[in-house]
Amino acid sequence: SQRRGPRPEMAPEIAAAVGFVSGLLQTRGCISEPQLQVFSGALREALAEHYRHHWFPEKPSKGSGYRCIRINHKMDPIISKAASQIGLSLALLHQLLPSELTLWVDPNEVSYRIGENGSICILYEAAAAKPSSSAAAGTCGLLTCKNQLMLECSSPSKNYLMTVSS
Repeated sequence: SQRRGPRPEMAPEIAAAVGFVSGLLQTRGCISEPQLQVFSGALREALAEHYRHHWFPEKPSKGSGYRCIRINHKMDPIISKAASQIGLSLALLHQLLPSELTLWVDPNEVSYRIGENGSICILYEAAAAKPSSSAAAGTCGLLTCKNQLMLECSSPSKNYLMTVSS
């Protein structure tokens, strides 16, 4: 029998992506907690299945385009599929989520950008992926963009300018 859910080596990255998308839906207040749980479970399974043969921890950027979740006025089919599990219409999904969203789910790092020219924010970064042992090294797990801005947490390999607008 085939195991369901993410492989252990991709579980934290998938959890970060699912938590982020679910959090976006939750903040709008239109979805009940039980619906959110079903959506989250469906999205977790869909991502695990989608990434199953496209996960390369030794080369994290390999397959990045395939693993990218994208909303660019068209809904990403993986999100649509999970939303259909709770009867969420495509029209409502478009109202609840940003019209421009890119979510990169790569081994050791999950990041997103809202808008075509928005700043990139890191949602999850594996501690092992950080070459430095700075004081902030242990604080970059699953943090919100706002918390990361407050902690001035950044990836040593990339320089991102992060802005928060309302």
